[in-house]
Amino acid sequence: MSTQTPYDAMFSTVIGKEYDMLKLICPAATEMSRLVGETVSAFNNTAERLQVVELGGGTGITTFALLSAKDNLHILSVDNEPTMQEQAKQNLQQWVNAGCLSFSADDALIALQRLEDNSVDIVASAYTLHNFLNSYRQQVINEIFRILKPGGAFINGDRYGLDDIGQHTRTIQTEVRQWFKVLTPLNRNDLLEQWLVHLFNDESEDHVMREGVALQQLEESGFVDIKLRHRIAVNALVTANKPV
Repeated sequence: MSTQTPYDAMFSTVIGKEYDMLKLICPAATEMSRLVGETVSAFNNTAERLQVVELGGGTGITTFALLSAKDNLHILSVDNEPTMQEQAKQNLQQWVNAGCLSFSADDALIALQRLEDNSVDIVASAYTLHNFLNSYRQQVINEIFRILKPGGAFINGDRYGLDDIGQHTRTIQTEVRQWFKVLTPLNRNDLLEQWLVHLFNDESEDHVMREGVALQQLEESGFVDIKLRHRIAVNALVTANKPV
């Protein structure tokens, strides 16, 4: 991580190669991806084909949830970590062949800046925005608002830190204990080390995405009908709409 890279590049290492292990150490992550897809399935629209941008497609877990949600989607999946994106391309090749899915290897902000105003129905994401520096995240949110069509939706399943710092700390401690319980019997100290290092990045003051501040950022960018639901420990689903 450097000042030139406002996202966490650790996913190019062992974490990226074995990201599916996250299903074991944090089942809530899989649930959030499912909820993102479920929320997209309920999106009311009259368009013949919904234009969706997915930020941080990773290995395709959330992408698959989105593709399964509706038949009339075209998804641009954005991820600048080739290790993970290559897995997604392999996992989701049938949708690429069908013309429902394309990929961008740009970082999130650059990918969004290349899109036209009011051109996208939905921006969806899971476990991406919390990796950004706070200042970079604000720029990304502003760009999301710009590219969404009036009535468009931002749907994000992610780590939204609790505003109560003491409760938040206790929740993180419980999370880390679960990592040890799962990975130590598997003799995966390498993966445990990487996730612990990554957690320090997530919890640093210039990264941590606290609920109150995060929702305020959305409001200041112009979003309305902002909701945080389905909280599981530090994980939650946030939805917001661009005014019609």
